[in-house]
Amino acid sequence: MKVIETAISGLLLIEPTVFGDDRGFFFESFNRRKFAELTGLEVDFVQDNHSRSSKNVLRGLHYQINQPQGKLVRVVQGSVLDVAVDIRKNSPTFGKHVAMELSAENKRMFWIPAGFAHGFVVLSEFADFLYKTTDYWYPEYERCISWNDRELAIDWKLAAPPVISAKDTQGLSLADTDLFE
Repeated sequence: MKVIETAISGLLLIEPTVFGDDRGFFFESFNRRKFAELTGLEVDFVQDNHSRSSKNVLRGLHYQINQPQGKLVRVVQGSVLDVAVDIRKNSPTFGKHVAMELSAENKRMFWIPAGFAHGFVVLSEFADFLYKTTDYWYPEYERCISWNDRELAIDWKLAAPPVISAKDTQGLSLADTDLFE
């Protein structure tokens, strides 16, 4: 496993060691001991989630203001543009984001710690998106920042208007939402 720092401290790109031959491939998608050795983080995942979405579906930008979740995300079918936004008010990178393509082909994973809003848009015909979380889902604490907030200026690489859930159309601007200290 290779851990790569991103432009924002705490956000990590993880490239697994993949063993492949003419039969297919194998890799460890998570090894707690190795993750701790390479990142310095002791994480306790309590929930695994799996979503399937069609092309141009955009989910996010989500987070929980209380019971915040760290997330280890990956794609097992298709590809997405995955985005994490720093919403820690006292951070030197507050309001900045990192966007990267995650796909079944590149097998990359993205570690998103608590204190970040997260979202993705599907680039392929469909995508199966898996993620582990460090806390449970509490709908009463869930918040959503508008995917097209001008202050964030995220280039979602959209070729067509995105498909957004009714809940996500109610997303607030960064200036109007609850934030982390």
